[in-house]
Amino acid sequence: MRICILFLLTNKSYSQVDENQTGAWYMYFYNHQFKNSQWGIQGDFQYRDWQVLGDQEQLLLRSGLTYKPKDAGVLFTLGFANITSGQFGESDDTSNENRIYQEALLPQKIGNRFLITHRFRYEQRFVESQDFRTRYRYNLFVNVPFNSETLSPKTVYGAFYNELFMNGERNIGDNRTVELFDRNRTYFGLGYVLNKTIRFQAGYMMQTTNAWSKGQLQFSMHHNF
Repeated sequence: MRICILFLLTNKSYSQVDENQTGAWYMYFYNHQFKNSQWGIQGDFQYRDWQVLGDQEQLLLRSGLTYKPKDAGVLFTLGFANITSGQFGESDDTSNENRIYQEALLPQKIGNRFLITHRFRYEQRFVESQDFRTRYRYNLFVNVPFNSETLSPKTVYGAFYNELFMNGERNIGDNRTVELFDRNRTYFGLGYVLNKTIRFQAGYMMQTTNAWSKGQLQFSMHHNF
């Protein structure tokens, strides 16, 4: 009986998500390399809303310590994130997650204008009311400058990414399980490089899970200081 109740509650919460309503994510990304050092910091702060504003989906705070080996062409990060998630609709109930993650960023350039970055991320997740979880993520980023060959000041560029999420542990406690496939995100946008340290980006992302698919507007500031 308990399993059936949990199943019904889970499906009820999924069914409440309006797939036709466009949400919005507001994001700030930062990156800093310490002077004369292979070490640095990076992270992001995100407010995600089920609609444009007024129905919190998530508040995500994430920061990490980076290490860039000499002449290796890769950036490693060890970080921590705290995520507060809200429910779709009128409910003010929230749940909390703490997360440790490790990632590797590998940039490359194809031709004169295709700036590509591969991101591999492994997460250890401590989700409220669930057993310990892990997740694997791969993101392919592509930036294409339109009026220069690099992301130099005053450059307008096209941006694309696709990120695949796969669950590690499938059993999350109380006889509940999750699928191997967690979600996929596909994004197209436009960016503008303001100066050597700041660029802005706006676009549209489609997120697909096992239960629903929903479009999101994305507005982001990228700060390299």
